[in-house]
Amino acid sequence: MKKAIYIIIFFLFSSVESESHKFDQELKNSVENLSRSKKNVARDKYRNPIETLSFFEIEKNKKVLEISPGGGYYSEIISHYMRNTDNYFVTEYKFPPVDAVKKGQKKFKKYFSENINNFGNINTILFLENNILEKNEKNFDLVLTFRNTHNWLGSNTAKNVYKSIYDSMKKGAILGIVQHKGNEDMEKNFNNGYVKESFLIDFIEEIGFQFVEKSNINANSKDTKDYKSGVWTLPPRLVMGEKDKKKYLEIGESDRMTLKFVK
Repeated sequence: MKKAIYIIIFFLFSSVESESHKFDQELKNSVENLSRSKKNVARDKYRNPIETLSFFEIEKNKKVLEISPGGGYYSEIISHYMRNTDNYFVTEYKFPPVDAVKKGQKKFKKYFSENINNFGNINTILFLENNILEKNEKNFDLVLTFRNTHNWLGSNTAKNVYKSIYDSMKKGAILGIVQHKGNEDMEKNFNNGYVKESFLIDFIEEIGFQFVEKSNINANSKDTKDYKSGVWTLPPRLVMGEKDKKKYLEIGESDRMTLKFVK
């Protein structure tokens, strides 16, 4: 009898371990997908996609929304991981705030529509005026945004964005945020791209979310955060051009907070 119980326990633990390994391996396969942009792959050492997405508890059976996907760094990975599920969504501005965003959205759609076999289907929901999400989707399990919050704070639309996000999520759903991390003694100045961690946690909790935990996955202690041209001084933007380029490349991408909240 005892032997039978031990065998059952062994198979139960083996099954759990197998499922965990399968999850990790599928995500790893999506990061190692050879169809990804070489420029994006080069950023993996700064953006730690496997660790970051695992921290945010991504799963295939979850309905996932990525807010403002930009050039599609994470979209390449998530769409490949979520393919054949129809569970992956990104936002698009109905009225792009600037021409660069309009061009970027057009490029994003063209790239992923032409490479759907290499990645996977991506659904779109719209940002309407004042960065308010259209209300046709209200049951997301996981919402992610990477390095966008300073823009919304700077344009005074952050409350609209995060209230809309809150309304689009199921109760118990996870909100994952990666953001350039300012020093706590910095003045509140979103124009340099950095945001104080304590301020952001309080801001998101005021919307109604509950802070769960944070991670140092995307921390970079080399980032001095005192650049005249803000965070864009560092790669990948390198707005100073050739001036001190080697220095900024050695620093690498910005110091970032990685925060998890729940509705």
